[in-house]
Amino acid sequence: MALHLIKLCVGCESIDDLREWVTERSLIAIASGHQPHSSHTTRMTPKRVADLLDGGSLYWVIKGQLCARQPLLDLVEFTDVDGIGRCKLVLGPQVIETMPQPKRPFQGWRYLETKDAPRDLFEAGQSEKDMPAELKRELAELGLL
Repeated sequence: MALHLIKLCVGCESIDDLREWVTERSLIAIASGHQPHSSHTTRMTPKRVADLLDGGSLYWVIKGQLCARQPLLDLVEFTDVDGIGRCKLVLGPQVIETMPQPKRPFQGWRYLETKDAPRDLFEAGQSEKDMPAELKRELAELGLL
């Protein structure tokens, strides 16, 4: 059964900001001759790697709302130039919007069980509606979305 991670998306104002960042990282990867994956580096390495790589995603919290996810493709441990152990979360290039869910700030990442993960906002085959992010956030806060 898949297990997920949840992390604050520090510096992003919206899902569009996250998409721009992912696109930029994907283009850099392609220019370097690599697959168009983005990645995120963390200090702590998750212990439940097999569960995370069994269909897990990294769920992003933007402006106090858990509202997007990216599929987890791999976790790579490495040591940085200062000799500190790190973990690179290799992420799929697609950013998938989820039903917004309020989330308080926290440090680092947390595990997220599948039963607690918000469902995708737009199911496969549906067209994405042009609902402004601010409106989605307000509707979620009111419990209407």
